[in-house]
Amino acid sequence: MTVLMYTLGVVLFVVGVAASIGLHELGHMVPAKKFGVKVTQYFIGFGRTVWSRRRGETEYGVKAIPLGGYVKLVGMLPPGPEDDPSRIRKSNTGMFTQLISDARAAEYELVEPGDEERLFYRLPWWKKVIVMAGGPTVNLVLAFLLFGGVFMLHGQPEPTTTVDEVSDCVIAVTPETLNQQQRKCTPADPVAPAKQAGLQPGDRILTLNGTEVTSWEQLSGLIRANEDGRAVIVYERDGERRSATTNTTVSPRPDLRDDGQVVEAGFLGVAPTMVLDKKDAGFVVATMGTYTWETVKALGEMPVKLVGVARAALGLEERSADGPMSVVGASRVAGEVASAHEVPVSDRFVSLLMLLGGINLFVGMFNFIPLLPLDGGHIAGALYEAVRRGIAKLLRRPDPGYFDVAKLLPVAYVMAGVILVMSVVLIYADIVAPVRLG
Repeated sequence: MTVLMYTLGVVLFVVGVAASIGLHELGHMVPAKKFGVKVTQYFIGFGRTVWSRRRGETEYGVKAIPLGGYVKLVGMLPPGPEDDPSRIRKSNTGMFTQLISDARAAEYELVEPGDEERLFYRLPWWKKVIVMAGGPTVNLVLAFLLFGGVFMLHGQPEPTTTVDEVSDCVIAVTPETLNQQQRKCTPADPVAPAKQAGLQPGDRILTLNGTEVTSWEQLSGLIRANEDGRAVIVYERDGERRSATTNTTVSPRPDLRDDGQVVEAGFLGVAPTMVLDKKDAGFVVATMGTYTWETVKALGEMPVKLVGVARAALGLEERSADGPMSVVGASRVAGEVASAHEVPVSDRFVSLLMLLGGINLFVGMFNFIPLLPLDGGHIAGALYEAVRRGIAKLLRRPDPGYFDVAKLLPVAYVMAGVILVMSVVLIYADIVAPVRLG
């Protein structure tokens, strides 16, 4: 049963990713066709073609490797200054010059008589922005719908002041073990204060050192700030009010205000009971704003964290649980989530939706990076074209014309190489040193 559920989780996740890719490409294709651009191909996946059908001028299909997709918009690159669509220069000097020339020639192999006004580069800048932003925007909308559906229909787990687990011992946290699964207790570890006090699962904490407790967040803050040690706890068990006295152990703990830091803080050794709280649209919007900002920060930290992944793949350090992973790694996580038999099936399904929502949020934000070959590179080119033409019009100068995106192809080739290397490192690490759920 576990193997079956693991496989089912992987399959559902892969199907969800493929559907997200397909919708991303639709986000490009639909407005492109609406604006009259010639679209010759719409494919999900890469590699060998598994299935395809032609409808009108567009070929729709699926390829063997479901790790991406593409839409062929004819005329992405304008002709060179000395060229027109019917006459492409045949020889050049310099590697990048030749590559640019070859790319232009490939663009116009699909141009037929009458297509001259249907080329992508001839669109007004704002239409180019709509077409290129359509794909990642779809991913962001999908992320919003997936997270919003979970938060509003299923509910967000919220901690209560009722004890769910009592720790057996105190295990200090170090910067090296901060993102690792906590080890088991040993006879050398001191007994946890909550266990010494006799607290049990189901007890509801009412006061700590005379302060009335109204939320888990407040209780956690009181415990961490209780550096004097002595703690008088009033709690309720089976409707009876009781009290206990112990000493909160001051030990290295994660700093809740700054990930990656370890500080000295009070420790009691209790975990809260979680309840599902259905949220409103305001919570969804605020939470998505937080998730988006965290994703932007993660993108900025990607090079550093990728070094850690590479070291983990070589066996030089432990794999960090909060580091990047490939679709292969995410699929393994999906399988582990689906086969976690101690978790209710509904919670497993919700976790898969959250994982898929996170993938869509990351893909959407990643594609907005203003560098070719990402969608953000084309958006940046269109915006630059708008600014350049606007300044020329304001200064009554001749129209400088369309921005030649082909000039940025060297950047695209470098970025493509970086993405390829990054993908290989992540896939290899996800095979030999995968992230495991705690």
